[in-house]
Amino acid sequence: MLRPKNWQLWLLLLLLLSLPILGGYAWLVVSSFNQRVHGLVPVGTWSLENWQFLWERIGRRPPIWTVMINTLLLAGGVATLVVSVSSMAAYAISRLHFPGRGVMLGLVLVLHAFPAVSLLIASYYVLVVLGLFDSLLGVILVMSAFLMPLGVWLLKGFFDGLSWEMEMAALVDGASRWTIFFKLALPLVAPGLFAVATFSFLVAWGEFILPYTFIVSGRTWTFSIYLQSLIGDTEMANYGRLGAVGLFYMLPAVAVFLLGQRYLLTMYSGGSKG
Repeated sequence: MLRPKNWQLWLLLLLLLSLPILGGYAWLVVSSFNQRVHGLVPVGTWSLENWQFLWERIGRRPPIWTVMINTLLLAGGVATLVVSVSSMAAYAISRLHFPGRGVMLGLVLVLHAFPAVSLLIASYYVLVVLGLFDSLLGVILVMSAFLMPLGVWLLKGFFDGLSWEMEMAALVDGASRWTIFFKLALPLVAPGLFAVATFSFLVAWGEFILPYTFIVSGRTWTFSIYLQSLIGDTEMANYGRLGAVGLFYMLPAVAVFLLGQRYLLTMYSGGSKG
C-alpha cells in the first residue's frame, strides 16, 4: 500500500479537524450518564436516571419501544420498496432498448435533483385523498418516491457492468426475462442492492421533515419526532435526557452503517466492480 509523503502530517491534520465532531459525541455519551448538566458541562454524579425512558414513558409521549418499532418499519419499508422498484426499473433501462429510453433516464436525474421540500403540499393533498395521511404507509410511499431516482441511477450502473453473453445464452436456452432477472442478474449485482438498501435505510431512519409533516398522532411517531418533542419542550431542556435519547437513536443507524459500509463504498465508487 502506497502512502503519500508526510502522511503523518496529513493524519494529524485530519485528527485536528475531527476533534469538534469527536468532542460532540463524547459530550453525548458523558451527559447521558450524568444527572445534571451545567451549561454544556456535565457536573452531576453518574447514574442511569436519564435512561429511564427505556422503561418509563416521558410525559404524554408514546413508549420509546413503540417509537423504535415505528422507525424500524419506516426505514425497513422504504429500503425494501426502493430496492424492489429501482432494481426492476434499472434493469429495464439498462437492458431493454425502447422509445424514450434516453428521455426517461434524463428525467430520473431531474427528479433526483428536484427539491423534495417543494412537493410537501402536493404530497400532503395526495395522502389525504388516498386516506394515507397520519400513517406510516403514507410516509413510506412518499419517501420511497423521492429516493427511487437515485436508486435507479445507481443500480443501472451495476447492471451495465454485467456481461451480455450470459443473458444471451440463457435466452437461447429458453429462459424468460423474469427468470434471467431474478436468478442471474440480481445475484450478480447483490453488492449494489445492499448498497442502495443500506443508504435508503439510513436516510429514512434520520428523516425528520416528512414524518413531522405527515404524522400527527403519537401512535405513529418516529424517533426524529420524539427527539424534536424533547428539544422543543416548554420546560427547561434536559440535556442529559437529550443525550441519552440521541445516543439510543444513533445506535441502530451506526450498526447498520458498520454492517453495510463495504457496500456503501461500492455504491459511492459509481457501481464499479472489482
